[in-house]
Amino acid sequence: MTAPLNDAALDQLFLTARTYNAWLEKEVTDEQLHRLYELAKFGPTAANSSPMRVVFVKSAQAKEKLKPALSENNVAKTMAAPVTAIVATDFEFYEKLPKLFPHADARAWFVGNEPNIQATGFRNGSLQGAYLMMAARALGLDCGPMSGFDNAAVDAAFFAGTAIKSNFIVNIGYGDANTNLFGRLPRLDFDEAATIA
Repeated sequence: MTAPLNDAALDQLFLTARTYNAWLEKEVTDEQLHRLYELAKFGPTAANSSPMRVVFVKSAQAKEKLKPALSENNVAKTMAAPVTAIVATDFEFYEKLPKLFPHADARAWFVGNEPNIQATGFRNGSLQGAYLMMAARALGLDCGPMSGFDNAAVDAAFFAGTAIKSNFIVNIGYGDANTNLFGRLPRLDFDEAATIA
């Protein structure tokens, strides 16, 4: 992996990629969602913990279940999106470690250690959510991530009785660049955000 990506790939992933608020009426297939997950799952996590869980909200019934939890300004764009991914964290992720990290008793690092469970789960589940968005872009899909929703309501609707808690949501589809696409906002320059020590 020594060859840099070309400029077109960098544009698709980062430089001209945007957060979309409107969507073309073009289906995202179940096969695409499987492929999306199969790419995203290979991003690194601590002890291969892989705590992210995803619900791809696609059916009309599932959308209606999600709708009451959305902030008012996020309802229309989310209902119009072909798919909305609920990116969540399983805070019992350590129960999968005998499969995911079989060469050591990594489960014992977490059982009964709630601060470690919370920190590791949230950090690595968030990382995996970012991998999910980059995988979507790599597959030619657009994303509209947001945190404008009631987490407790989403958890009650989709994860009741589990240790899974929602983190953020991402609308996924083919973005409409001609509708509700805001101008790109500034980013911090290197010297404002980074140092080389």
